This record gives sequence, structure tokens and C-alpha cells, in this order.
Amino acid sequence: MGVTARNLKKSKEKDPTVYGYAGKIARLNLTTKTYSVIPTAKYLPDYVGGRCMANKIFYDEAKPGVKALDPEAMLVYMTGPTCGTGVPTGGRSLFTGISPNNWPEQYCWSGLGGYFSVELKWAGWDGLIIEGASQDPVYIYIEDDKIEFRSAANLWGKYVRETQYALEDIHGKDVKSMVIGPAGENLVRIASIVTAQDSAAAKGGFGAVWGSKKLKAITCVGHGHVEVAPGSVDKILALREKMANGKETKSLRPVVKSYDFFGDNANNRCEIPEGYGMATVACSWGCNQRCDNCYFGTVGAFGDEKINRIEKCVGRYAHALTDDMFWLPVFSYMTENNHFTSSQMMAGEMPGPNLADGPELALGKLYNLHPGDTVNHWKPNWHKGEVMMDLCAQYGLDKWDIIVWMFPWFAMCKKEGLLDDIDFGMEVDLDSEEFIRYILDIMVYRKTYYGDLLAEGMARFVRKMGKGKYGDTLYHGRISNVLGGQKLPLHVSQESVWGHSYHWAGRGFQGANDIQAWFPIGLQNMLLTRDSQTNNHFKHTWEWHEAVGNTPDKICRSPLIAEGLRRNIQAGETKDTIMCCDFQSPNFFYPTQDADMLSAATGDEWTQEEVDRLGDRSYLLMRAILMKHSGRCRDQEVRAIYPNWMQIPDASGMTVSWEQLNTAVDLLYDNFGFDRATGWPLRETYEAAGIGYVADDMDALGLLPRPSAMEQFKREGIVPQDEAYNENPVY
Repeated sequence: MGVTARNLKKSKEKDPTVYGYAGKIARLNLTTKTYSVIPTAKYLPDYVGGRCMANKIFYDEAKPGVKALDPEAMLVYMTGPTCGTGVPTGGRSLFTGISPNNWPEQYCWSGLGGYFSVELKWAGWDGLIIEGASQDPVYIYIEDDKIEFRSAANLWGKYVRETQYALEDIHGKDVKSMVIGPAGENLVRIASIVTAQDSAAAKGGFGAVWGSKKLKAITCVGHGHVEVAPGSVDKILALREKMANGKETKSLRPVVKSYDFFGDNANNRCEIPEGYGMATVACSWGCNQRCDNCYFGTVGAFGDEKINRIEKCVGRYAHALTDDMFWLPVFSYMTENNHFTSSQMMAGEMPGPNLADGPELALGKLYNLHPGDTVNHWKPNWHKGEVMMDLCAQYGLDKWDIIVWMFPWFAMCKKEGLLDDIDFGMEVDLDSEEFIRYILDIMVYRKTYYGDLLAEGMARFVRKMGKGKYGDTLYHGRISNVLGGQKLPLHVSQESVWGHSYHWAGRGFQGANDIQAWFPIGLQNMLLTRDSQTNNHFKHTWEWHEAVGNTPDKICRSPLIAEGLRRNIQAGETKDTIMCCDFQSPNFFYPTQDADMLSAATGDEWTQEEVDRLGDRSYLLMRAILMKHSGRCRDQEVRAIYPNWMQIPDASGMTVSWEQLNTAVDLLYDNFGFDRATGWPLRETYEAAGIGYVADDMDALGLLPRPSAMEQFKREGIVPQDEAYNENPVY
């Protein structure tokens, strides 16, 4: 790997002062209320940090068969080498573990912004391994080298913001905390872990894991710093200049009275109260991108307080900006001169002709906006939308599963007459704030039979209710505006794969992406364990999109799909390893950006090829975990992704057949170095990533593909006499 002799020697000696790192990982045992120290250098230089290091720890230590909410379940929290160094977007962190929300339960990850990660490193810690379970509510207080397990009896039951304020009252305003709300306490499977003003690890439901361990919060204050190598300060400053996304600081947007994205269509206009405003801000320490939306003076769900809250795109749907929704068809770039990062796209800053050096942008080629579907789930209502979002924030819930999956399910099922004989305890009315409050209350506190079912997450709820009727029934209110008002089918349950919902997939109200975008997004989610479009948006060059084709048959036969997915998953792993942001990375016009970030943080000279290999290593560790713990294989993957993602038409009416999907999967596995029949990585694939020991482990478990007789003969230089020799692999 690309490390200097100095740091390589130090890592072998387990010296905790390797540049870019705090030097220690804390193993926290909630059963015994004790902790131990692991030198970070134990995993250097091969696993670096973030998701790669977390995958390595989980692969080495976790036992198959442990359920997400068992006391033995392990949860790994990890920062990265860029955290606390000033490298742009380098303040993020993540959790990995068995997800209680996934269907079925399986290994997953969840990232978050905020300021906790840097505070933890300033206290001298690169990560936390959380094990065991307390009998009584507890929180963990970290101050530099001191770690204490304290009673959380007076915090248990409090909302998210209440808990953070209470911890500041106890320990001072300088502390940074990660907390759960009542949803996590009551083991709601879509519960989040929250820090700052609603920066959340929401995907995966790890808030329920904390609740099962009776862990209410981890609060931290650090008085140290992260040491960078001599000469790295200049490199970091140069990166901050080179990676800056537009203006260094963006001013408060003008106060507006309505969201008016749709011309004169009054049905899609949402009245906003006076005194409201928005600004673009950074979600984590050291970031100079400022792409999040901060809502100023918005409505709190409890009491009359006015709050400022970080939000993203899901807020538009809470406000009911769902009909005729326009969205960008692809996350891509055209030329270096027309270089706009995905964060600018995501922030809704639609470029005009004056920003283009050529005619393409003016003609709407790259930024061609497609009309989304009309679905008529509920009417625009600013106040109700704000309450809906703040309830999720205060309870500690994944907003996406609530606002994009659960409430649309109620709306569609009601219109299809599926709820006529069901008594939820209150009339189902998605335009009623009272109903919104009621249904979230019975779910979070597991009141009533249906509240308890909803707390199990939508995938389990729908199956318990009866998936044929309450999941697969077609909604007849979906109208495609791409096809001039033609009706298109949509399942009443918008489940995509692994117990997660669609996300910018060209289905329903979630934007009308081209097949060039939604098809690789689907394959990417198939290879992973969750909706990956919150930290791993599919991106490629405009030239790639032009070359790949625009019909299912062409796309499924194109090797470019496999090439693009390999690069995108590789990049997703590396950005979550060095800990940078999806809105910044990867950058096609700065191809060595990730290597330069890692080099600046650690003082080691990394090449981009070495960083790419690091991404392969991280993903292969994750795949090996899935194979050991969840039986991951080709049959499992294609059967999970096919029924919903490939068979529900996009806004243009396109679907992908079983044969077309499997043709694409063949090419995909070939590119990744997986066996076509099983979907298991080949020995040489593990070895190329520098983890040959995993191949040995998989071989011992019977999870390593065996070469065909012909391949074995070729390896040994033997050509069989019988040309009709069976070349099919033997398993």
C-alpha cells in the first residue's frame, strides 16, 4: 500500500500516533460497564478507517446467527482519517452492524454528519465498538481518556432535542452527543441515532439496537487535537480551495410565501408563513460544501417553540410537493467546462443557459427535467408537513420510511378500498394533522395492535397484514405526465429491496429518472443491503450515458453498466472509509481527489489506484460478511430485486424482464470477479484486493467457487483430449 516507511513502521509497532488518527478505539461493554482499548494501528495501513475498518472488525469478531436486537449484537462506530483535519467534507462517521430494519435482518451501514466524530477524535478516540446490554438505562460520558457509564434513568423517555439539551445542562455546552428518542427506546425498527440538529444515522434502524442495549446516549468532549504530518497543512488548505463547491458561504435565501416550482398549478403550491427562511449550510465539521438546507423559524411538533432544523429533499414531500414533481434524470457531468457537482443539483439550483460554455445546457440536454407522476396522496399543507418532519426528528425516526413509504401506503390503500374493514382507532385521513400525530404516537409507543405492527417497519408490517393484498395490490391513481396522462401501475407498498423503499427511482412521485439511472441504482442496491441513494448516488459522465443506450435490451447487454457500477460501489466504499461526502466525491474532473484527501490527512503518499483497491477490499469484506451471516448469493439477489424494481414501470412505461436482468447480472459479476452461478467472489478476486485470507476462510466454509475442470486444466497447462469435456463449474 502507499504508505511511507515511517508510518508503515509505526503501524507494525502499533504506535498510536500515526498522523491523521487519534490512535485508539474503545471497546464498550454495556453488560459489565467496562471498556478496553484497541490501538487503531492494529488495522493500519490496510484498512484505513471508516467503513473498511468497521467491516474488518465485524468480519473478525461477529458470530453468525446473532440477531440485531440480541444482547450479543455488535455495533461498530467509526470515524475516518480525514475527520478533524480540515480536509473538506471530512467530518462524517458511520455505524455498521446487523440491521433490525432490513428484510431479512443483515449486515448494514448508516452514516451521519454533525460534530460528534471530530469531538471524539479530539478526545483521543477513532471509533467505538459497542457490545453487550445494560439492565437499566445508561449513557456513556467520554472526556478525553476518561470513559464513564452513567445512569440514564432521568433521560429515558425524553425526546431527541430534550435529551441533547439535558446532557448540555449536565456536562456543559461544549459536549457533543449522539442520542436516541422514544422510538429507539421502544425498539421501533426504523429508529435513528441522532446528533446535532437532526443529523441522523437513520438507515438500518440502529436506534433500536441502542434501545435493546438500554443505551440512551453517548456524549463526548475532547481537549486534544488531530495531528497531521509536516507539510500537510498546506495540502489541506489547497484542497479546501480546489474542492470548494461554488461560493465559500451562501447567504440566507429570501423569505418566500410559497413553493412555486410548478408555474400556475395551484394544487402544488404550498403556502409558507411569514418569517420563514432557508440557507445552505455544512452538515459536519470542516466541510466547505454547504449543501444542506437549514430551515429557519420553523414549527416544532411539541409546544409553540420555533426551531431551526437541518433538512433534505424529503421535506418537499412532507409539505405535499408530490404531484408533477420534476427531477433530474441522472447525476452526471458533461464536460470539464460545464462542471457542476451533484450537491448543486441536489440543492435544487437548476443551472440556466448563462452557466454553460456550450449549447447543451441551454438546450436542456444534461439537465433535462422530466415531469414526475401525479399521485394525489395528500394536499399541500406547510404546517402539517413541518409537524410531520419534527415528529420524526423528536421521536428519532427514519423520515424516509415514514414520509415516502408509510404515509403514502395509507393514502393509496385507502383510495383502493383496502382499509374499509380495518379500525386503526381513528379515521385514516392524510390531510389531517391529528391523524399524523395519532398514527406516529401509536407506532412509537407500540399502542394498539396496529401500532405495534407498524413499529416493526413497513416490510414486516405489510407481510404480517398479507403482502398479496396490502403490498402488491396495484394503485390506480398513478398518472404519468411523461406519457401525457397515461395511467401506470404502482404497488401500494413502495418496497424496493432488502426492506427499504424506492429512492429517486422513477416510480411514483419520486421523480422520473431515465432507465440509465434507475436500472444501475437498482443493481447497486441489489449488491448492497439498503437504499444506497443517501450516500452513494449513482454518477457517471454524460458521455457514458450517451454510450450506454436507452432501452432495456441495450442497457442490460451493455458492459458499461457493470463498469459504472464497479466504479460507483468502489467509490462509495472509499468515501465512507476516508470519510468524505457523497456530494463531493467522486469527482470525474479531479480523478485523484480521494487519494489526495487521504494523503493530506495521513502524510502518506497514496495513489488513486491504491485507494480504488481499498474500496474493493472494503466491499469484499462486506460481501464475505453477508455470505457468512445471511447466505448472500446470486439467487437471493436477483429474486430480491426483480419483482418490484424491475417489474413496476418507470414514468416512461419501461420495465426489465427476468432474462434481461440476468443478462446484466452475468456481466456485472464478471466485472466484479464473482462466479456467475453463485455470485460468490473468486479466490483471485480476494487476492487482488490483498485479503487472500478471506478466500481461505470462505473455502473452509464451502463458500468459495470451485473452478471448472477445464479452468483447472488450463491453470496446470494441461489441455484435455476430449473437446466435449464438460466446462460447467462444479459446486
